[in-house]
Amino acid sequence: MRLRAAIFFAPLLLWAAPPSRAEYIVLRSGERLHVTGYQLLGDKYRLQLQGGWVDVQTGDVVKIEPEEVFTPIPAPPAAPTASAANDSPYHELVAAAASRYGVDAELITSVMEVESHFDPKAISPKNARGLMQLLPETATRLGVTNIFDPQQNIEAGTRYLKELLQLYKNDLTLTLAAYNAGPDKVQKYGDVPPYRETQSYVKQVKRKYQKNKSAPPANSATGPTATAAPAASPTPPPKPQIQ
Repeated sequence: MRLRAAIFFAPLLLWAAPPSRAEYIVLRSGERLHVTGYQLLGDKYRLQLQGGWVDVQTGDVVKIEPEEVFTPIPAPPAAPTASAANDSPYHELVAAAASRYGVDAELITSVMEVESHFDPKAISPKNARGLMQLLPETATRLGVTNIFDPQQNIEAGTRYLKELLQLYKNDLTLTLAAYNAGPDKVQKYGDVPPYRETQSYVKQVKRKYQKNKSAPPANSATGPTATAAPAASPTPPPKPQIQ
């Protein structure tokens, strides 16, 4: 809000509100001005304050209230941020796979984002393919017939995540390390393998997962249609441990 601080002196006949009655001018910023008179002049209000006048743009004025009924105007609430799982291009496919295998949808989305940036045709230098970057041999083992099909890729990637979460007792760090480097490498080192790529990958996915989990759910979203999935178990699966 910009106030023009020039002070004017003129006959009180110009004022729309009588000086005997105090008013509050409520501004968009939440500020309130105590005035004893005002006049509308084109695109501004000329306000009479104690000791002089001040000009205010009409667009900055929310309302004019008598002093006895004034109530502060609360700041408008911030628009909710949609959760990543509901805001991703394949949220319905993710939701179906999450329900089928009991894996957190936000985790699936976080892995997919880091792996392929939601590109269903992505191919890595190591020949990992599709949204969840599955190696052809892993995809074959999981029954995938078209590795670039978003539904099959997300379904198989989620199933693989579930296997790893069970193998490492919901230890998210080891699960992600195995997803990137392979369970044999995690077994060899007994921890996250000392590979720069794997260590960076684990940090990126965990960071996105924590951020996505903190976002409120969206009211609605659009995306590719998933096939119907069996209802999730009434007992929620244990959450991965972020370490």
